[in-house]
Amino acid sequence: MYRMDKEIKKKRWSPLKLFSLIILGAVLLIAGYNYMAEGSGSSSVINKDRLIISEVSMGEFREFTDVSGTVQPLRTTYLDAVEGGVVQEVMAESGEMVEAGDTLVILTNSSLQLSVLQQEAGIYDQINNVRNSRLNLEQNHLNLQKELTDSETRLELAKSSHQRDSVLFERELISSSEFEESEMEYQFQLRRYNLNYESFRRDSVQMEQQLNQLNRSEERMWRSLDGVQQILENLVVKAPISGQLSTMDLDPGLSIQQGERLGQIDQLDGFKVRAGIDEFYLARVAPGQIGTFEYAGNEFSLVIERIYPVIQDGQFQVDFRFEGEMPSGLRRGQTVRVRLELGEAAEALLLSRGPFFQQTGGNWVFVLEDDEARAVRRPVRLGRSNRNFFEVLEGLDPGEKVITSSYDAIERYDVLVME
Repeated sequence: MYRMDKEIKKKRWSPLKLFSLIILGAVLLIAGYNYMAEGSGSSSVINKDRLIISEVSMGEFREFTDVSGTVQPLRTTYLDAVEGGVVQEVMAESGEMVEAGDTLVILTNSSLQLSVLQQEAGIYDQINNVRNSRLNLEQNHLNLQKELTDSETRLELAKSSHQRDSVLFERELISSSEFEESEMEYQFQLRRYNLNYESFRRDSVQMEQQLNQLNRSEERMWRSLDGVQQILENLVVKAPISGQLSTMDLDPGLSIQQGERLGQIDQLDGFKVRAGIDEFYLARVAPGQIGTFEYAGNEFSLVIERIYPVIQDGQFQVDFRFEGEMPSGLRRGQTVRVRLELGEAAEALLLSRGPFFQQTGGNWVFVLEDDEARAVRRPVRLGRSNRNFFEVLEGLDPGEKVITSSYDAIERYDVLVME
C-alpha cells in the first residue's frame, strides 16, 4: 500500500519580509509627514525659547546716528611766538587763570634788538630828510613870495610915476622922451609882476602837492617806526583774553622759534562739543539739527551750530552748542556719545533691530505663521535704521512676528519647525 504525500502550504508573509515592510512603511510615513508639515525646501527643528521674536508694528520712526564728540571751550585763543628768541622769564604756569593783558613769557633776542636799533636809525634819517625837503620847499616859496611882493611894489611906483608924467606931458611940462621912458618903465614892471605872479601861483600848486606827499611819507615812516618798535614788544608774550592758560613746558634758556606755538587760553564761561561724522552723512547734516547725550543719568540736548565740510580720514567735523541747561562738572577734553537725529519723525512700519541683519543684509527674514508652529523664510526690503528699529518698506505687515536673533545656524534653511 502506497502512502500518499501531504501537501504543505507555503506561508505568505515571512518574518523577515514583514519586518522589511514595517521599516519601509515607517520611512514613507516620516517622509510624508515631513512633506505635509514642511512643504518644499530644507527645514530644521529649533527650540523656540532660544530665539528672539519681535512683532512688526506701526510707529514713529526717527533716524539717528551715534557720533563721538569732544568737549571744548566756546573760545580758544592760541599763543604763538611772533618773534623767536630765548625764554628769559616765565610769568604764568600752565593751568593758571589769567586776565587779558597779563604778561605770560618774556623772550630775549640780541640780534633782533640790534636789527631794530639799526632800522630805527634809518627811519629817523628818512624822517629828517623829509623835514629838510619840506623846509626847502617852504623857503623857496617864501623867496618867490618875496619877489612877487617886490615886483608888486615896483609896479605901483612905476604906475604912479607914469600917471604923473602923463599929466605933465599933456601940459607940455616934460619932453616926449621923458614920458616914453616913464611909460616903458611902467610896462616893464607890469610884465615883471605878471611873470612873478604866475611863477608864484604855479609854485603854490606844486608845493601843496609836494607837501601832501611829504606829509604822507612822514606818516608812513612814523608807522614804520612804531612797527619796528613793536617787534621788540612782541618778545613779551601777553594774554589776549581772560581764561585758563595751557602752555608747553617753558623754562628759562629754552630757545623758541618764530611761529612756534607756546600754548593756548581757554575761555571757560561755556563749552561746545566737536564731533566727527562719517562722510556718508554730509549731505544730510545741516545747522539746527538736534543731538542728545546722557551724562550723570540725565539727558541733555545739543544743536549743530557749525559744519566744517573738509573731509579728513573719512569724516567731517561739526560743532554742537548746548540747548538749554548745560551739565555741571563737564570738563575740557571729555568724550561724549551724541545721538544725532538725521531727519524729522515720520509714521512707518517698524521692525526691531537684531543680529539677523548681519546674515541677511535686510533682504529676507524668518516670519512665524499664525499658529507660531513654523517660521518661513520670506524676502523683505528694509530702509532706514536707527539704534532701535529698521524701517520696513516691503514684505511684512503689522502684527506679524519675525525672528530677529542671529541666523548663524539657521540661515541655510527655508522652514523652521518650533518645538
